[in-house]
Amino acid sequence: MSKAVHVVCPECEAVNRVPQDRLGGGAKCGKCHAPLFAGVPLALDEQRFAHHIGRSDLPLVVDFWAPWCGPCRMMAPAFEEAARLLEPQARFLKVNTEEARGLATRLGIRSIPTLAVFREGREVTRTAGAMDASSLVAWARRYL
Repeated sequence: MSKAVHVVCPECEAVNRVPQDRLGGGAKCGKCHAPLFAGVPLALDEQRFAHHIGRSDLPLVVDFWAPWCGPCRMMAPAFEEAARLLEPQARFLKVNTEEARGLATRLGIRSIPTLAVFREGREVTRTAGAMDASSLVAWARRYL
């Protein structure tokens, strides 16, 4: 039996223990039965972000963005493509810095888009600026 990892449900926020070898096999939430991975980024507010950071064993790739930011909007399809390609190796999250100003301030987000990777609740790397899908996937893979 492989090691179990904690995965936060994207629908109900329940924390699920999933054997690593079953992550890619259509794993579903034990509480609400929703798929744990849909291959799309999750839009989170500050509270949900804290829950995912604190409870998920998966690496988290986060896009800090704002709706008025042209490069952010241009990069959105590339971020979605990266999520489709790299889940369930990592969870992809989007945080709107206009709605989560306190979080952006605490994390020192000074330019957008900013991409960051978190492991075990801690930031391991970040980069600022828009990327195409292949560059984003290559960057994220270095830290997964």
